[in-house]
Amino acid sequence: MGSNTDDAVAAAQNGQENSSNDGSLCGFDSMHRLLQASLPPHIFQEISRVLIGLNCGRALQTAAIPEPATALSSEHDFDLQAFTFNAQEESLREPRIVRVGLIQNSIALPTTAPFADQKKGIFQKLTPIIEAAGISGVNILCLQEAWMMPFAFCTREKKWCEFAEPIDGESTQFLQGFARKYNMVIINPILERDLKHGEVIWNTAVIIGNHGNIIGKHRKNHIPRVGDFNESTYYMEGNTGHPVFETAYGKIAVNICYGRHHPLNWLAFGLNGAEIVFNPSATVGELSEPMWPIEARNAAIANSYFVCSINRVGTEVFPNPFTSGDGKPQHSDFGHFYGSSHVSAPDSSCTPSLSRCRDGLLISDMNLNLCRQIKDKWGFRMTARYEMYAYLLSRYVKPDFEPQVVNDPMLEKRSS
Repeated sequence: MGSNTDDAVAAAQNGQENSSNDGSLCGFDSMHRLLQASLPPHIFQEISRVLIGLNCGRALQTAAIPEPATALSSEHDFDLQAFTFNAQEESLREPRIVRVGLIQNSIALPTTAPFADQKKGIFQKLTPIIEAAGISGVNILCLQEAWMMPFAFCTREKKWCEFAEPIDGESTQFLQGFARKYNMVIINPILERDLKHGEVIWNTAVIIGNHGNIIGKHRKNHIPRVGDFNESTYYMEGNTGHPVFETAYGKIAVNICYGRHHPLNWLAFGLNGAEIVFNPSATVGELSEPMWPIEARNAAIANSYFVCSINRVGTEVFPNPFTSGDGKPQHSDFGHFYGSSHVSAPDSSCTPSLSRCRDGLLISDMNLNLCRQIKDKWGFRMTARYEMYAYLLSRYVKPDFEPQVVNDPMLEKRSS
């Protein structure tokens, strides 16, 4: 074992968390790579089987990446990985292969730079990554939550509202060119300014069609009020329901960030027919990292669709310190956005994660036939009791709701 591995073992034995400023995990940029470097190959293979599952009974396969894309990865220093999710061969349907790309990135300039320069810097930084996706034949590309700005929603400062733009604004126009160039559907998560309704601000994902057209939008359903996440200072819960967008490459939906903590939110997209649900996010290690590999994978299993999880990277330091409701002293950053973007399949398999500390592009080939095959195998839709859930929920939302609790009559006798 190398020195990185020795350090990892020592940290684990001492119960220490990694404290590297670059966000690495004991010197490695992902848990998968740490384990791969630390374990003999046969043990690593067995651990991977347990941690990331098997796709159709086999280890998840890597996918080929064109040389020009790998060259861009090397030149611009972003993590590039590609995998293939297979399905069983069918007699009556041809395979439905869709190539999906996920981009995670840090900001390009300090938060003290002029706003126009910050946005321009992010556009320039993402251009080679988007080009790599296009060169690789990606059909559907998704960016991270509010990718076109720092994630300033911890600060409660209203100046960051300047980054808000209409759905056909600068960021959408920037991406429409790539959509047309590469025949690619692009999911564009932005801070939206609704010009038709008093310039109200929303956290929104714009769906750009493969011809550069705007198919529609979805606004974030659930707004966090936890730790430093003071997002309701800027926008409130969305009003678009749970839309599923039928694109040239399949039926897709967008469950923005905090919505991943709500199982019924995942369920609703599935009931509306989603085959792939994207979860563009911005979340930090101290708050949510143990949840990150669990919630999306569980949603993919429970709802028989693919889930694509995207998280930004890096530590964003703001000029004015701020406080939150957790009693901690004032501070100038959220913490480390740990990247780790990944894809989960309905058969419980998932990809290794992208880096915790570098920009990255994750490519996944998905055979969407797997969604129906898993529905047929497990029968979750057939065995669910939606009428019972609906009855409970219809009562729960009423002010006079009484929980269905059966008390042990012996409890009263013992207390008397």
